[in-house]
Amino acid sequence: MQEYRATLQSQLAAIEVEVSEIQLDRLLQYLALLVKWNKAYNLTAVRDPQEMITRHLVDSLSILPWIRTGRLIDVGSGPGLPGIPLAIMRPELDITTLDSNGKKTRFQTQVKMELGLKNLKVIHGRVEQCEEGPYDQIVSRAFASLNDMIKWTAHLCSEQGVFLAMKGLYPEAELEQLPPGFQLRSSHRLNLPATDGERHLLILGGIPESSANATAPDELGRA
Repeated sequence: MQEYRATLQSQLAAIEVEVSEIQLDRLLQYLALLVKWNKAYNLTAVRDPQEMITRHLVDSLSILPWIRTGRLIDVGSGPGLPGIPLAIMRPELDITTLDSNGKKTRFQTQVKMELGLKNLKVIHGRVEQCEEGPYDQIVSRAFASLNDMIKWTAHLCSEQGVFLAMKGLYPEAELEQLPPGFQLRSSHRLNLPATDGERHLLILGGIPESSANATAPDELGRA
C-alpha cells in the first residue's frame, strides 16, 4: 500500500487535513485491510484502492473540522466509515461504530486489533436497539434520510448533542421533513479532490426550549 502514500497525502493536504507519519501509516494499514477483506466479504462496492482513498478515506476525513470533543458514534458504519479514519486521526476521542451487518463489524474488530485503536468500540446491532450513550455527536454517512436518522438515533443523543449527516446533493426535501423539535444548525459544502459529485455535511440539533416559541435565528445559510 505504500504506492498509495503520496496520493493519500496529497489529497488530505488538498482538504487541509494535517496528518502525521504514524497516522498516515495507520490509514494505509486500514486501506490494505479493506482491500483484502473486500475480496472475500464484499464490504464495499468500490474495488479500486485509488478510488477507496478518495471516496472512503478522504471523504470520511473531510468532516474533521466539525468534529468536536466528547463521545461520538458512527451509525450504519459499514466497514468503519467514517468512524475508523476519525479514530485514527483523533486518538483522544471516544468513538463507537455501530452496524447490523456481522461481516462488517467483524472486519472493524479486526482493524481495531491490528491497528491498536484503543479509543474505538465496535457494536454489532441495530441502532434502534442500542442502549449505549449518551453521545455528543452522532455521525452518519449515507445511512438514512434525515428524518429516519433522527428518529432512530435521538435516544442516543446527549441533551446538547448534535447530528452530523454526510450527504451528496443538498437534501432540500429531507430538510422539510425534519421531526418536530429539531432544526438545521448549519450546512457545509465539502470540496473533495478527484471527484465530480457534490458532498455536503449537515449539522442538526434540537430546538432549545427558550426559542421553541420564538422566531428562530437564521442559521440555515449554507457555508
